[in-house]
Amino acid sequence: MASRGKKKTTMAKLNRETKLRERRQIKEARKEARERARLEPPVDEVAGETLGDGQDEAGEEELAPAGDVVSTEA
Repeated sequence: MASRGKKKTTMAKLNRETKLRERRQIKEARKEARERARLEPPVDEVAGETLGDGQDEAGEEELAPAGDVVSTEA
């Protein structure tokens, strides 16, 4: 049952507490995003592909060293 007594918390205090809860939620979201970014492999933003599949960071195919012969037949 609700009390019929006088409200003891001011609106200013309620607003401060609300802002504090929001800041904590934002901070937690940033922390989780950093953690996910640390655990996930880097992703090429343009193509949406994971790097390391025969491509360098610029999205260009890596070339084999000059002494190696690479077959292009599939």
